[in-house]
Amino acid sequence: MPPMWLEGRVYIEYLRLIRDPVFRGVEVPPGLGKPVMLIPGFLAGDWTLHTPFQWLRRIGYRPRVAGVTFNVMYSEVMLRPLVDTLRELRRKTGARVSLVGHSRGGVLAKVLSHRRPDLVEQVITLGSPLHDPFDIHPLTMAGVTAAHIYNVFRYGHPASVEQRFLRDLAAVPRVPITSIYSRSDGVVNWKACLRPDINAIEVPGSHIGLALNPDVYRILAYLLPAPWRES
Repeated sequence: MPPMWLEGRVYIEYLRLIRDPVFRGVEVPPGLGKPVMLIPGFLAGDWTLHTPFQWLRRIGYRPRVAGVTFNVMYSEVMLRPLVDTLRELRRKTGARVSLVGHSRGGVLAKVLSHRRPDLVEQVITLGSPLHDPFDIHPLTMAGVTAAHIYNVFRYGHPASVEQRFLRDLAAVPRVPITSIYSRSDGVVNWKACLRPDINAIEVPGSHIGLALNPDVYRILAYLLPAPWRES
C-alpha cells in the first residue's frame, strides 16, 4: 500500500478539479432532477462531500447528503437513518435513488441497496473496500479499533452485532454497482475494492481526493444518467 503521506495530494486534485471543464458542466449530460444520495466515509461527515453535492445540483440532479455528522458508529446504527433519508428522497422525487458513497460510505451504500433494492437505482463507490472492509492502512485500522471500543461502551454490544451487515456486504449485488478505485490509494488497499460481481473503474489519485477527482466526476457524469449493467 502506498505511504499515507501521499494523501496530501488532495489539495492538488482539488485545484485540478476546479480548473477542469467537467466541473463547469461542459459536455456533461443534464441531471434532469434525478435523485442522488451522498454518503461520507469513516470519521467523516456530510461536509466532506460538499463539492460533489454542489456540482450535482449545478448540473441538474437532485442531490441529498446522508445526514451524517461523524461516520463512526456501528454499521447497523448508521443504516437506520440512511434508510429513512432514502425513503424520503424516493417519495419526494418519485424515482429510485443513485447512491454515491466515499470509502466506508460506499460499504454502507452497498448494504443499503441490498436491503432496499426497491429504493435504489444504482450504487457508485469511491475507494470502498467492498471485498474486505478491514484491508486498510494500519493507522486507519487503529481508528476502527478505537471506534469499536467507543461503540461497545455506548451501545453495550460486541462486534458480533455486525455479522448480518457483513453477510449482506458479501452478498451478490441486487442493483448495478460500480467501484471506482485508485492503485495509489494510501488508506484502502485497492485490491479490496475489487470483486468479480461488481464493475470496477481505475483512476489515478489519492483516497481522500476521490471526492475531488476530475476523472471521478467524468465517470459520475457518464454513469448517473444510465447505470452500468452487465451485458
